[in-house]
Amino acid sequence: MMSAYLELLENVHVHGDSLREGQGLVLPGELHLQALWFAGQMGREFVTVDGRPVRVVQFGHWNHAAGPDFLHTSVQIDGELHAGPLELDHSASDWEAHGHSVNEAFNRVVLHVVFTEGDRAYFTRTAEHREVPRVVVPADICREALNLPLVNMAAAHPGRCFHPLAEMPGRDVDALMLEAARHRARVKARRRTRTVDVLGEDEWLWQALAETLGYRPNKLAMTLLAQRLPVGALSQSPDTVEALLFGAAGFLSSETYEQAAAESRDYLRGLWETWWRERADHEPVPERRIPWKLSGIRPVNHPQRRLACLAQIARQWKGFSRACQTVAGVVDFAERLEHGYWSHHYTMKSGHSKRKLALMGADRVRDFQINHLLPVRLAADDRAAWEFYQKAPAPALSEKVDKASVRLFGNTPNRGNHLRKAWQHQALLQIYQDFCLRDVSDCAQCPFPEQLGQWRG
Repeated sequence: MMSAYLELLENVHVHGDSLREGQGLVLPGELHLQALWFAGQMGREFVTVDGRPVRVVQFGHWNHAAGPDFLHTSVQIDGELHAGPLELDHSASDWEAHGHSVNEAFNRVVLHVVFTEGDRAYFTRTAEHREVPRVVVPADICREALNLPLVNMAAAHPGRCFHPLAEMPGRDVDALMLEAARHRARVKARRRTRTVDVLGEDEWLWQALAETLGYRPNKLAMTLLAQRLPVGALSQSPDTVEALLFGAAGFLSSETYEQAAAESRDYLRGLWETWWRERADHEPVPERRIPWKLSGIRPVNHPQRRLACLAQIARQWKGFSRACQTVAGVVDFAERLEHGYWSHHYTMKSGHSKRKLALMGADRVRDFQINHLLPVRLAADDRAAWEFYQKAPAPALSEKVDKASVRLFGNTPNRGNHLRKAWQHQALLQIYQDFCLRDVSDCAQCPFPEQLGQWRG
């Protein structure tokens, strides 16, 4: 049976089609698109530009050197299996523009994946004049994978839905938001399913952990690193885990060593002694380096500290995955995490801290629970998970949540009542995504305010 919230969404889709026509899709950088592709968020089934069905059987692994983006992939094209590299570009014209057509390293590419075809006819041909099958990822799939809005709302101001919501009984507003939070959990659960289908449960959990530790500024960077160094391989060689993570991340450079405090250099030398033997297989070429954001980051949130946390968890992976099977288990696990160096250092430039520093603080643990562990349980109507979810306190107020709350509830004292719990933040984000950001008329033609009159919680 369709939920009342989904019925509202169906109505927005029906009445909002004319508002969405002509809205272009602004794509992020290729590294972001490649991360989503590798995680299976674009799906497996496609059609080539000449009409042949395609199924991606094996997504392969990242290429850290020059050449095609992914190696050892296998794709089924019109029923025939092909094994080899895969190249992903923004546009069909990039194959020529980037010199792939004359580069012998691309001669064995089995599939060219693009996101825009362009207004001219392009041919994907190798240096041997072999035509490479090409697929264009449909805009709706790309938009869903990127979780992109149709428009960007710059200013935070009350919308037309403010008055209907203000007139609704409090229990009905709560029911609406609870439905929105449930829907958001189901969306996240579907995203998890796509990644598990492609990479398996452990790699989904590993990438979810890395994304959480990256927080907002370095979410993509941490995800890319986790994809390039799968936990299935790392956990088999616990002695090399930390050096591989720091080296592939680009933090074992001479510059890092020279800027480090004297007491930190012994720690770095230990990592380097392992990394120099492994670097040929894992060090990325310049254009594939991890895009870290380091400015404006609090020392306790520095990516190097996050990598140390990842390394400690990879070394104890079986215990961590068991801990994640219960809602509270990951809390106990995180409290026991320690590191000989990073439990007492903020950065490599800082001195020894007498106070013990958490590798994974309470806020990161809660974010991991709310955004990754709980959705699959909520989607399955797990009563214990739902009770935990409803009690979880709200995280720090983000810009998106603040803007959504003003849009729906205005700058009134009542707005604070809808910002106290984590589930309320999730609900506000989902309502804003589903309604405010689907409307290109700045609220004037959005059907949501009128629909609130028929809401049945």
